[in-house]
Amino acid sequence: MARIDLFKQHLEEKRAVKVIAGIDNFDIENIKKVVSSAESAKASAVDICAREDIVKKVRQMTELPLFVSSIVPSELVRAIELGADAIELGNFDVLYKKGMSFDVNDVLSLVEETLSLFDGRKVFFSVTIPGEISTADQIALAVKLESMGIDLIQTEGHYSKDANLTGARALMDRAELTISNTIELVRNVEMPIMTATGINPTTAPFAFAAGASAIGCGSCVNKLTSTISMMATISSLVEIANKNATKIAEMV
Repeated sequence: MARIDLFKQHLEEKRAVKVIAGIDNFDIENIKKVVSSAESAKASAVDICAREDIVKKVRQMTELPLFVSSIVPSELVRAIELGADAIELGNFDVLYKKGMSFDVNDVLSLVEETLSLFDGRKVFFSVTIPGEISTADQIALAVKLESMGIDLIQTEGHYSKDANLTGARALMDRAELTISNTIELVRNVEMPIMTATGINPTTAPFAFAAGASAIGCGSCVNKLTSTISMMATISSLVEIANKNATKIAEMV
């Protein structure tokens, strides 16, 4: 069985947990902690940056399905050559802080370029829908991506600019937009949706309730300092995801 088949199975069962080290995280020691913790906690996949030496090192240390994120098509192709199991075009939210922006045409152009570089070779392809574009544009983009054979859509939200928010309110504010985006996209496409941005043990149940087949969890894990705390957080997320799968199965 191919490594990516585990992730596909978890997607179908609506219990996939992708642990995101970060598109701009080049700290190899931190990445190694994230990856080993994800493996120990039985996450469905890990997602790392596209730097070649990091892709090689992570591929050597784990048999977990490995996603590589980038907005550079040639980097995504190279990642597969180095042993990645899937590609993620996006994780745009961290790039907004650098003054970058992405609209529907930008995303479609990058997807088309990436597909052309693979020249018909099949690879599991996930695309982030920019959280900054309108709901109508998100739906239109998702429908187009589905027609192009994209395997998975990842939603995103925003980080609160209100420094006065604390506790559960702050956590929910960060995730509110990505969860509402999930609801809209689930209604309009058949392909699986992964909810990301602000997803943690507090907000993950809401993502699955919104119809997500998967959650993408980054800062709630990669900002921690110890492997033990990372493992505990991921284990909690996996437990939430498994409960969702059980509930879905009981409804069938």
